[in-house]
Amino acid sequence: MAELKLVKREIEAQAAREALRLAELARAQQKAASEKDLFKRAAGAVQPVPDKRRAVLKKTPPPPKPMQFKLDEEAVLIEAISDEFDVSTLLETDDLLSFRRPGIGTDVTRKLRRGDWSIQRQLDLHGLRRDEARETLSFFIREAHKHGIRCVRVVHGKGLGSPGKAPVLKSRVHSWLVQKQEVLAFVQAKPADGGGGALVVLLMASRAG
Repeated sequence: MAELKLVKREIEAQAAREALRLAELARAQQKAASEKDLFKRAAGAVQPVPDKRRAVLKKTPPPPKPMQFKLDEEAVLIEAISDEFDVSTLLETDDLLSFRRPGIGTDVTRKLRRGDWSIQRQLDLHGLRRDEARETLSFFIREAHKHGIRCVRVVHGKGLGSPGKAPVLKSRVHSWLVQKQEVLAFVQAKPADGGGGALVVLLMASRAG
C-alpha cells in the first residue's frame, strides 16, 4: 500500500508540473501577442516597401502605321492618270463635247444632259495648280466610287481668270476623267449647273454597293 501511495503522489506531482508548464507557456504567448499588438498600434498604418528586384517591363508599343502602304496608294493615284494622254479622239464630236466608254449607249449621255441622274457630290478645282488638280480629281473620283456615288459634278472653270482667258484645266480634266476606269461617261453641265465650266460625270456602280 505504501508503494501505491508513493506512485500516486509521483503522478500527481507530474500532473502539477505539467499544468504549471502549460500555464507558463500560455502566459508567454499572451505576452508576445500583446507586445506585437502594442507595436502595431505604435507604428500605425504601414505599406509594404516595393521590391526593387522586380523588373519593370515597358508598355507594349502601338502597332506601326502602314505608312508605306499609304505612300504606295498615293503613288498609284498620281501615276494612274497622265498629262500626256490624248483624249481628243475619244470625245463625241457633238455641240457639247462628251464622252462614253465603249459599250455605253448614246442614251446614257442623253440622260446625263437631261438630268435623269441627280448630282450627289461636287468637286471644284478652281484655284488649283495642274498637279494639285490632277491628284485631287483622282482622289475624289476614287472615293465617290468607293462610297457608291453614281453621279458627280466636276467644276474646272471657264478660264476667265487665266492668262489669255483660256480654260487651262478644261482639256486636262477631260483627259484625266477618260483615264479613270470608274468613269462611264461625262457631259458638259447644263447652264444652271455650270455650263461650259463644269462636267457631269457618271460613275460605274460600286461592287460594295
